[in-house]
Amino acid sequence: MRLLHTSDWHLGRAFHRVNMLGAQAEFVAHLVATVREREVDAVVVSGDVYDRAVPPLAAVELFDDALHRLAALGVPTVMISGNHDSARRLGVGAGLIGRAGVHLRTDPAAAGTPVVLTDAHGDIAFYGLPYLEPALVKDEFGVERAGHETVLAAAMDRVRADLAGRARGTRSVVLAHAFVTGGEPSDSERDITVGGVASVPAGVFDGVDYVALGHLHGCQTITGRVRYSGSPLPYSFSEAGHRKTMWLVDLGADGSVDAERIDCPVPRALARLRGTLEELLADPALARHEEAWVEATLTDAVRPAEPMARLTERFPHTLSLVFAPDRAPDGPGVSYARRLAGRSDQQVAEDFVAHVRGAGPDGRERAVLRDAFDAVRADDAVREVAR
Repeated sequence: MRLLHTSDWHLGRAFHRVNMLGAQAEFVAHLVATVREREVDAVVVSGDVYDRAVPPLAAVELFDDALHRLAALGVPTVMISGNHDSARRLGVGAGLIGRAGVHLRTDPAAAGTPVVLTDAHGDIAFYGLPYLEPALVKDEFGVERAGHETVLAAAMDRVRADLAGRARGTRSVVLAHAFVTGGEPSDSERDITVGGVASVPAGVFDGVDYVALGHLHGCQTITGRVRYSGSPLPYSFSEAGHRKTMWLVDLGADGSVDAERIDCPVPRALARLRGTLEELLADPALARHEEAWVEATLTDAVRPAEPMARLTERFPHTLSLVFAPDRAPDGPGVSYARRLAGRSDQQVAEDFVAHVRGAGPDGRERAVLRDAFDAVRADDAVREVAR
């Protein structure tokens, strides 16, 4: 069976105030064309279809168009909700839509109930594991401690139990939306840290033939059977080095996996430039970036006059301007934002405690802070579901 694995469409999202809806529509057209031209047997979409729980109408219309076009091809599609989606909203009408061959899996309780498709060699069971917010699903899975690994492991126990009861030789595909250890994150993914831990080991998914992951925006291979498709479009300058693709996966009669990357259309290249303003304006080697979306980091000791206006004369698509004068990392002139760059909320809070009283928090106090941040995240998730 030939699968097309994609994820993280983030319909409705902008890129530094640039409306990406046209580029997202172009991607949908490319997806449909790839399904037709490469004779794809099934499409899997591993979450974050939308960028937020209540997406704009234009994004909903584009999703509706995508569903109609996929259904018209007669090629089954299996799709899960991600941490940006409202699972309940995305799942509305799932039973009816399923009759058209588009199978929405947004209910954690159905983790062990697959969509079963058949090829010349037998059945393939597709298990949809939507994003599992630990605080919200721990009771469903009967786990005492709310953590990513514990709830995913419990969900996978249901998958393996169901698979064990099926005919010998039944192949299996799992769709999951999670941060798997070994994956490389970018700046555009929402933090899902719980209890100080964001990732889960790849071994959680042992026992299935292919794991189609979503959440991380870079296309990457964790193991030969566990892969991220990445987002089809860039959503932050940290993705400047990404090659935006989908996975075309041939699942053999024996469960073997052969995967090929299919490039996605990207409206513009991304470039991250660094130097003094005069260097950026004069360097002939930068000519290749003149039509790219540009993030410029200026290292001038003194902020130059009208830097954005001058930059856009050469790089008309400059979207982000950062000032980072060449100074010692902890020097008095270094901005607060720069000192906090790359630090988690937990680390910032611990630094504040150390600053106020002269000593950082002990183990018990760190646990209190961690539990407080987890409670806020869980409350935000509940509120988002209820909206």
